Amino acid sequence: MLSTMQDVPLTVTRILVHGMTIHGKSQVTTWTGEPEPQRRSFAEVGRRAVQLANALRDELGVTGDQRVATLMWNNSEHVETYLAVPSMGAVLHTLNLRLAPEQLIWVVNHAEDKIVVVNGSLLPLLAPLLPHLPTIEHVVVAGPGDRSVLDGAAPRVHEYEELLAGRPTTYDWPELDERQAAAMCYTSGTTGEPKGVVYSHRSIYLHSMQVNMAESMGLTDKDTTLVVVPQFHVNAWGLPHSTFMTGVNMLMPDRFLQPAPLAEMIERERPTHAAAVPTIWQGLLAEVTARPRDLSSMARVTIGGAACPPSLMEAYDKLGVRLCHAWGMTETSPLGTMANPPAGLTDEEEWPYRITQGRFPAGVEARLVGPAGDHLPWDGESAGELEVRGPWIAGAYYGGSDGESLRPEDKFSEDGWLKTGDVGVISDEGFLTLTDRAKDVIKSGGEWISSVALENAIMAHPDVAEAAVVAVPDDRWGERPLATVVLKEGATADYAALKAFLARTVAKWQLPERWTVIPAVPKTSVGKFDKKVIRKQYADGELDVTQL
Repeated sequence: MLSTMQDVPLTVTRILVHGMTIHGKSQVTTWTGEPEPQRRSFAEVGRRAVQLANALRDELGVTGDQRVATLMWNNSEHVETYLAVPSMGAVLHTLNLRLAPEQLIWVVNHAEDKIVVVNGSLLPLLAPLLPHLPTIEHVVVAGPGDRSVLDGAAPRVHEYEELLAGRPTTYDWPELDERQAAAMCYTSGTTGEPKGVVYSHRSIYLHSMQVNMAESMGLTDKDTTLVVVPQFHVNAWGLPHSTFMTGVNMLMPDRFLQPAPLAEMIERERPTHAAAVPTIWQGLLAEVTARPRDLSSMARVTIGGAACPPSLMEAYDKLGVRLCHAWGMTETSPLGTMANPPAGLTDEEEWPYRITQGRFPAGVEARLVGPAGDHLPWDGESAGELEVRGPWIAGAYYGGSDGESLRPEDKFSEDGWLKTGDVGVISDEGFLTLTDRAKDVIKSGGEWISSVALENAIMAHPDVAEAAVVAVPDDRWGERPLATVVLKEGATADYAALKAFLARTVAKWQLPERWTVIPAVPKTSVGKFDKKVIRKQYADGELDVTQL
């Protein structure tokens, strides 16, 4: 028996039209570094997205599912592209501007991008790549920048504003299959070539609805969110689409991602919410500690991309800003969990929930798989690799226009679940606690040591700014932890004191014997600790290691 409900496709087009009409007065504010930022209403952003769609079709020849790449900061023009390209049936491909040039060339060629929309300030990054990008037919430049770097290197070059000027503000949007590709992101390629994840209109729509639910970010048109997480990083965690769905005002930092301008944005524009990786909030904390600013408007921050040290949560609690842990991946769109404690608890009772990665929403099914392939119980103690599935979770990687989707055995189970590569435990209430990445867990004397737990314990010390722990070879135990520490300004290394500090909360057999101070923890293109760099530095003898 079938239902009697209408079968209306869930598409980005519906988000665009809804946002520009129902929430037309909401705003996208882009920081410019000038006394007054750029402000555009959702109605204006929507009209400009319609004009862009007309220009892409009539002037640049986008008539099907061609890939339109963006090499852009977080700004209004990028939001317009987010909305226009999928709505007309093409595919948005956000380029990670922090990838190595060789990887950027690889992903553009693999996706066969036809057009790239680029901020003028990023032209020096794009220009040297163009001779190696045979599928790019058009370059669209938005905002100020030296166009001369494109001389002789680029195909047809267009000015973004000139393309939009005079274009119609209506568009006969095509009827799209909700399962059709809408956008694609490539993984950061920390091992091997980056892998393409292709999001459908349906997955984006459903993911946007989940982002807006109270058990997730729970934002409304009364809120303003500071979108620090890059739009090339898993579609800015879904915020450009979810905010347009509910009328949440967006504050976009453009290229001004340093702690000082971020502090000024918060003080002047008064956002109620923000989203970014832990390193952003560590930098902002150091800034406002040295030069106090008013952060009181920002009631809550969504923090993900890497584990948030509990000490960082505590520091922001004192400032009246609540950090809320989230977990996800490029393959999960990315929302997988959010650490909102159950209702009715005191602050002290909430704390054990807050320091987890969070609870799974209805759209994400999860299971833990042991080393022998057995499924482990949700008892808060049994640790295994996390596998997930759901309507906004990838079931394969993009194999190229002439190939089939890729489902490597190390990434997907036989029955289609995504192997996350994360090791952790799940409580009987459905709260996930990650103990490590499978590739980073320390196997010492037949027992596992969590590098993440050690890092959090070290970063709780008042003299430590950052810490990364990696496994290094050991003749007796197979592997032992190496602690690499970034000290706060003015602090000096006292490894014995740090080890004694750890001994208060860490089992004796897990305490690192090897310690070193480094100027900064190496990071990937999306701000995660890049531990393979540290392991190589140790293997090559580049670190000054003290053994206790």
